[in-house]
Amino acid sequence: MKEIMPKELEAKLNEDVHIIDVREVDEVKEGKIPGAIHIPLGLLEFRMHELDRSKEYVMVCRSGGQSGRACQLLDSHGYSVVNMTGGMMAWEGKTE
Repeated sequence: MKEIMPKELEAKLNEDVHIIDVREVDEVKEGKIPGAIHIPLGLLEFRMHELDRSKEYVMVCRSGGQSGRACQLLDSHGYSVVNMTGGMMAWEGKTE
């Protein structure tokens, strides 16, 4: 599984980067990475049709575990995915 460090992702926020936050609604209320799309992990299988297989997606959760499972799910359906290591607990950048 491909991985990206939070600082690497923060440096790419001005680029055409596609971030999916798979945390639950109450967790996202605490703040998410600017521009991230919120799709709770439990709904990802039902909403993956909204994603474009030609794009690469960075998966984010609280600590990196749920986003790892999200990566496995999407990868098995032909999507290009990267897991942000450490999740939002390791994120030091801006949130919205």
